[in-house]
Amino acid sequence: MDITRRHIIRSGVLGAAGLLLAPRATMAGRPLWPSRTSASLRKPRATAVIQVWLWGGPSHLDTFDPKPAAGYDFCGQLDKPIPTNVDGIVIGELLPELAKRADRYSLIRSLTHGINAHETAAYSVQTGRKPGERLVYPGMGAVVSLFKGYAGGYKGLIPPYVVLTELQGRFSEAGFLGPRYAPFATGGDPAQNPFAVQGVVTPSVSEQRQRDRRALLHQLDTFGALGRGQATFEAFAQGEEQAYELILGESGKVFDLSQEKDEVRERYGRNTLGQSCLAARRLVERGVPYVTINAKGWDTHKQHFQAMRQKLPQLDKGLASLLQDLDERGLLDSTIVWCCGEFGRTPRVAWEAPWNGGRGHWGQVFSALVAGGGFKGGRVVGASDTRGEEVKDRPVAPADLMGSMYELLGLDPETTKLPSPDGQDIRLTPAGAERDAGRGRLSEIM
Repeated sequence: MDITRRHIIRSGVLGAAGLLLAPRATMAGRPLWPSRTSASLRKPRATAVIQVWLWGGPSHLDTFDPKPAAGYDFCGQLDKPIPTNVDGIVIGELLPELAKRADRYSLIRSLTHGINAHETAAYSVQTGRKPGERLVYPGMGAVVSLFKGYAGGYKGLIPPYVVLTELQGRFSEAGFLGPRYAPFATGGDPAQNPFAVQGVVTPSVSEQRQRDRRALLHQLDTFGALGRGQATFEAFAQGEEQAYELILGESGKVFDLSQEKDEVRERYGRNTLGQSCLAARRLVERGVPYVTINAKGWDTHKQHFQAMRQKLPQLDKGLASLLQDLDERGLLDSTIVWCCGEFGRTPRVAWEAPWNGGRGHWGQVFSALVAGGGFKGGRVVGASDTRGEEVKDRPVAPADLMGSMYELLGLDPETTKLPSPDGQDIRLTPAGAERDAGRGRLSEIM
């Protein structure tokens, strides 16, 4: 008999931590990963990805594509962009730390999909597919979880696809691959002490109390002793050991940010976004291949500039420190970092009530930052027009960005196949009429 999640839950032993260990089990008698996969592998330059997702859509004019000449109705109070350490590249004035490190990243200023709804835009940017097709495609994290995780020899106890700290709920990240490839969302807040990761850290229960509970469980578990030597019960015992390794052992310590020096934590910023960037670095160091930071608060329909004076300094410190740490630790060359949201925001500011200086949704053109893992630094791809309203040069579709990252991970986006529920073999990125109007992968920065 195979152990299913139902058996684990009924046991009451492993709890949420045990459910993280489901790769060792099956669900409803079926394998938890598809039996048919086809990965056309190239020599990878990247082994991990950190996605900094600015949930709600950041303004491209206030971040990576400033337009000071467009005037007050477009720039508002943020009309003084700053030079970076790369000649000719300027970014928003509230990003001074990132300005010091522009040689470590490239900017894409011509992303486009023309979608102005959160759900469908988020789906497009994270899958590279148009919304409304027959199948729900998996996001990049789920694909990496498959090829670089469970089917790729990943051995860690931490799941291969981790979200800090909560799911967006905008679309199914795993798509047709199924729930095994959905991300593990940590919950909690890494800026709090302790970081209460669901199923791993319970703030009200000390380590000693956890050990006492486990000892009592073993004293009462006479039934388990009767099954010793049987494959099913041995597998269950192994699952318990692994679950407690997450709760009490070294594996779960990856989430213990108190192990970092105070000056490091201060440099990242003592806020949820900054400490999430620090946690992401620690996860990548432990070999986790895909980490998403879901940073909320970027849907600024009202009082946009007040929000930016809080959000942009947090992004600046957190993302700049992440790039610096990865670089100093020799991890940037093998770790892709990409930062964007589902779209940009309206270049023209809505000054009238009730918006009072707000920006709406804008999918015609927006920006992204990419770094590491084989992406060159100090470059700009594409351009928007003088007001940031349309693509002026080199349109980049989400599929172009996805395909570029897959290539750097050693997955050929044209010949690597995903298994679908109806038995089709599906490319990682769309072809022909299924594609948006981009111009192909980002060869100029790879």
